Amino acid sequence: MAVLEAREIGKEFPGVVALRNVNLALEPGEIHCIVGENGAGKSTLVKILIGFYLPDSGEVIIDGVSASTEPKGFEKISYVPQELNLFQELTVSENLFIPFEKSGFSRTFLTKGQLHRAAHRYLKTFRIATDPNEKVKNLSVSDQQLLQIARAATNRDFKILILDEPTTSLTGEEGTRLFEIIRELKSAGKSILFISHKLEEVFALGDSISVLRNGEKVGESRASVATIPWVIQSMCGAELDFEENCQPQVSPGEVVLDVQNLSGQGFSDVSFTLREGEILGFAGLVGAGRSEIMQTLFGFLPRIAGKATVAGKAWVFNDTHHSVRNGFIYLSEERKLHGIFPYLSLKHNIGITLFPKTVRGGFISAKIESQIIDQIVRQYEIKAVSSDQQIMYLSGGNQQKAIVGRSMYITPKVLVCDEPTKGIDIRTKNYIYHLMKSLAENERLGIILVSSELEELLKCSNRIVTLYAGRQSGEFKADTTTREAILRAMIATNQERDAEA
Repeated sequence: MAVLEAREIGKEFPGVVALRNVNLALEPGEIHCIVGENGAGKSTLVKILIGFYLPDSGEVIIDGVSASTEPKGFEKISYVPQELNLFQELTVSENLFIPFEKSGFSRTFLTKGQLHRAAHRYLKTFRIATDPNEKVKNLSVSDQQLLQIARAATNRDFKILILDEPTTSLTGEEGTRLFEIIRELKSAGKSILFISHKLEEVFALGDSISVLRNGEKVGESRASVATIPWVIQSMCGAELDFEENCQPQVSPGEVVLDVQNLSGQGFSDVSFTLREGEILGFAGLVGAGRSEIMQTLFGFLPRIAGKATVAGKAWVFNDTHHSVRNGFIYLSEERKLHGIFPYLSLKHNIGITLFPKTVRGGFISAKIESQIIDQIVRQYEIKAVSSDQQIMYLSGGNQQKAIVGRSMYITPKVLVCDEPTKGIDIRTKNYIYHLMKSLAENERLGIILVSSELEELLKCSNRIVTLYAGRQSGEFKADTTTREAILRAMIATNQERDAEA
């Protein structure tokens, strides 16, 4: 008997059919993968399976019982969202066990010592190297992601674990560690619903695969007999060319960004140049300093030493307003934390950067603003019911398009894309790759691409800078190097130098 079933699930929102007659069954001790493009209905289905939404039609069955008649069945499901959802000012142990009753603690008397001792077992199981009394805000993004997953396992009643894009903030090594943990949970009889855009993960981990497209389930197969082309065809309704090179094919122009001996939080003595019409990739493990370098240049983090010029002019650090005014745009990997205003509309999320273009006589011209926003929505193919729809209800890919579109309208000189395809489906990834290439070639932008995916860096970058433990460890021409050479620079270069010394 299936431990979790979706039977003929349907759900509509104003102007949108999110799900139509979707059926899904999760067996005991099974890893069932759900794939689909952004907007295919995956998130809506998951929210119905955990009881966050009520379906308009159909029902959810948990352990053979309808959740509509026995809603306590939802307590058997632990859910880990894609975005970080932790209490930053609380400790690791407090985050692990909240709500305490669900974790098996008495509600009448509880000490920090009890939490501390209980936390060690979970930190060891999930290989999180931190102190239980450490505040969560001091953990790396990857450790916070693992902590979220560990927290789901503290639910004493859980039989089902739903993971939504759990590896988006993890390195390859950390992802491998997570896979080991998932397989251990499977061996212990737990059932896992695994949602990912990374097809290599789906085939490495899954027992079965369900494919959603436009709110309908269009395919299901055992992973052992499925193929990647079949999954892509089912997801997109068409074949996509993933071998196409997206490196800018124009000759690089003048140096637009020159960084010399820059040091800051988590990195030191970094130097590089970026030219007009070029995509410069940055590779490194989590904690190598990639994002910290970009955030220091943008003014979000303080500079310790070093200097930079943009378009030949000395750069002013520690001032994000100066950066935006002078053409330096940083697109953060944490889209929902730093990129969007989730409770505002798509219109207001785009319009918030358009004041210089829309103000007339001291007032915002609603007509001009609407014209510009409509132009950006059309140009970047942003799918929404209307521009008045709250941006939090758009898919991750469409949120990213809105962020890029509003940034490009203020004509930057340097565009930093930090993990721009994080949590984005295959088709939209392809769109982002071609968009970066077009911006570099046609707008002559200098683009910095920070990515944890080597294939992405090799596909899109003209040159790749590698970092190891906060220091530069190499620079490569993407069309003449190999994946192995970059990996060696990311992991072993400094160790080899130390050994030689």
